[in-house]
Amino acid sequence: MNEQIQLIAERIKELREIAGISAESFAHELTIEIELLLNYESGKIDIPVGFLYRVAHRFNLELSSLLRGDEPKLHVYSVVRKGKGLNVDRRKQYKYESLAYNFIQKKAEPFVVTVEPVSADSQLEFNSHAGQEFNYVLEGTLMIVVDGHEIILNEGDSVYFNSAYQHAMKALNNQQVRFLAIIV
Repeated sequence: MNEQIQLIAERIKELREIAGISAESFAHELTIEIELLLNYESGKIDIPVGFLYRVAHRFNLELSSLLRGDEPKLHVYSVVRKGKGLNVDRRKQYKYESLAYNFIQKKAEPFVVTVEPVSADSQLEFNSHAGQEFNYVLEGTLMIVVDGHEIILNEGDSVYFNSAYQHAMKALNNQQVRFLAIIV
């Protein structure tokens, strides 16, 4: 795994230990298997953004604090120039670019997400997290599955959903997809 995942994994474990929460209790609280939590905390496997969002929320942190290890400082406004967001390159298939990483006490987490095409028979990677999510397709064709419902979105299409339900996405037509995702 890459260095960024290892640093995030260490932060999660340290937060849990500082709070005096056992791994078993934390896994139960987050409704995941203890083995999965331990793998996340060791940096052995990729950590989904939905899980990171739940951990940040649990410890009343900004998601960017968990990702970067420092606190955002801006509170009046924040400008992020094209291509200059905080890149979260953790999965081969997905790339997240945080568009408000330096703004403190956000009510929402905006990202530009890039989904790379994969083989037609590849498995979807489902996740869920507290809150709601808005996705607006900037380019390409995206298949999103929310609670078993398959939705095809083209450029300019959007979907708003309860992100507590299992959801996954896949680039179609063997082309990269870029979309704006806002997690509330």
